[in-house]
Amino acid sequence: MSALKTRLQSIGAGMAVITAALGVAAIVLIVSASRAADADIQQGDAGALPVRVLTVSYQDDAAINEAYPGLITARRESDLGFQSGGRIAEIAVDVGDRVEEGDTLARLDTSTLAAQIAAADAQTNEAQAQVEIAGATEQRQRTLLERGHISQQRLDEVATNTTAAEARRAAAAAQANALRAQLVLSRITAPFSGVVTARMADEGAIAAPGASVLRLVEDAALEIRIGLPAAAAATLVEGEAYTFETGAGPIAAEFRTATGVVDVRTRTVTAIFDIEGGLARAGEVARLQLETGIAESGFWVPTSALTEGRRGLWSVQTLVRRDSGEWALEPRIVETLRVEVDRAFVRGAVDDGEMIVASGLQRVTPGQSVIPVEDAD
Repeated sequence: MSALKTRLQSIGAGMAVITAALGVAAIVLIVSASRAADADIQQGDAGALPVRVLTVSYQDDAAINEAYPGLITARRESDLGFQSGGRIAEIAVDVGDRVEEGDTLARLDTSTLAAQIAAADAQTNEAQAQVEIAGATEQRQRTLLERGHISQQRLDEVATNTTAAEARRAAAAAQANALRAQLVLSRITAPFSGVVTARMADEGAIAAPGASVLRLVEDAALEIRIGLPAAAAATLVEGEAYTFETGAGPIAAEFRTATGVVDVRTRTVTAIFDIEGGLARAGEVARLQLETGIAESGFWVPTSALTEGRRGLWSVQTLVRRDSGEWALEPRIVETLRVEVDRAFVRGAVDDGEMIVASGLQRVTPGQSVIPVEDAD
């Protein structure tokens, strides 16, 4: 009886040990499962990378400001010279001098010409005296004809001499006038008010006929000549003022006209603007600020959102939801319609309202889990 009791006590102690062991094993399994779950959660959080995104918004009436460079020039610019050659006696102006219309700028040595004019005047006076003598002779011959002392033929001969003398006087006077015209042409006068920008000769030099001596620029009337695409030139309104950017700041210029002919080399149409005021100077570059519409429907993206693919194609990384509710990246091909320095106008397989990655594309790959962060820009 005591042996049976002892055996039963041994069996009870063994069952207690087994129960304790099972409890410890259960605790170990629960802790391991909890740690595995925590590891899975931590691993999932580490894989979902925060990315800056923007929401796609399609536009049908988008427009951009484009700058077209042009050159500020004087409306009139002339290289001035003498019509006839000779020795330069005086140049009255220098580079930078402002002159008024009609001012004498330079003159030739006219001493020889003055002597020729004096000789021509003397010949004219001599011819005039011969005309007077011939006229008096003709008058006396007419009186004799009336009295019957000479024949009609004699009177006709005397009248012819008078006509010839008058012709010689007219020729001498014309020669004197031609020399006086050369005297006028021996001076360079300003054809318009402006500034002397170049001086190509000095006193004492022998000027060839037509050779440039001075360059005169009309600084009071400036214009801008600019090459524009035919479509852009067609939008300009005659008489309307447009804004140009220069090194000294913005200026206003009024559109005057366009050539209407497309240059075969530049494929542009020349447009001409009259400058109304400002600090413009001839020779400066002025850029026309012109708003140009985009005829296609699309949306703006920063250039940092574009990835260049094969064969010149571009793509954006679009955020799509998985069945688990997480966001993942999916590349979509887009077409660039207009490209600026920091942004592009595109269209493609992206719906209005979808989100795309705005920047940091070097940190992500297609299919990666991400957390969207709205881009304030």
